[in-house]
Amino acid sequence: MYLQNLKQDEIFVSNEMKSLKSLTQMESRRGLENAIISNGKIVNVVSNSYGHVPNELFFKKAEQMLVDADLNFQKQTINRADRSFITDFIIEDKSQFSVKNDKDLILPMLRFKNSYDGSEKTSGHFGFYRKVCSNGLHVSQAEIEFSIKHSKNNTDLIMPSLNKLFDKFLDNEFYTITSKFDKMKKVEILDTEKFVKDILERTKLFRYECSDKNDNPSKKSREVIEILNYEALLLNESPNLWLGYNAFNAMLHRTLKKSFSQQEKLDKRLFNEIYEMA
Repeated sequence: MYLQNLKQDEIFVSNEMKSLKSLTQMESRRGLENAIISNGKIVNVVSNSYGHVPNELFFKKAEQMLVDADLNFQKQTINRADRSFITDFIIEDKSQFSVKNDKDLILPMLRFKNSYDGSEKTSGHFGFYRKVCSNGLHVSQAEIEFSIKHSKNNTDLIMPSLNKLFDKFLDNEFYTITSKFDKMKKVEILDTEKFVKDILERTKLFRYECSDKNDNPSKKSREVIEILNYEALLLNESPNLWLGYNAFNAMLHRTLKKSFSQQEKLDKRLFNEIYEMA
């Protein structure tokens, strides 16, 4: 069922780097000599030393890493305005983890990011994918290290071998962090509205109340509360810190207008704040 919820945006849109002079017939100042064009739109202006990394080069090499490591995976692709892009590789063999409920499965995930407007660093990291709500969890610290070499007329991307990196992630982080998930699961939330209000006071993610004159939960606060209660009903269990974290995570990725990097940072902060309650 979760496969139907994976986004499949087109990420291999037409793109190129062209000199501004060729486009405008005008001279440009030093450091702003070239335009990055994505799907027919200028999305960035860069210097002659800038190395443009096309999605075709980056994401296809990333996928080849998983193929070479002989891993089975599902893929999710997201395109934001032809400017920033991600590919999530959800790994379906070797390991999966159930958080005390056979319906609540966690899978290892690798996320790779690229952008044409400079908003995202070309990067990759390990994370987790939760099947029940089709959410990525970005609480892992494990980054994928690779090098980008720029020459005058070419950009070369050197990827590492994934086999040892993946095994190291499973040994060092996967079971360590999922044991924290289990600990959170054991702490019941008695008052979901108070829980949401407390977390928002700690994180300042957004305002809990509608306004200074209206103490009722805001639309975003109600969304978190509704997701939390719905998942508890879906999984036939009481609201708990694990479901509370995932309710915030779902709202963060579905509703809040944040960059991929901002989402990941806020995800980790939410996790740490909620885990402290356990």
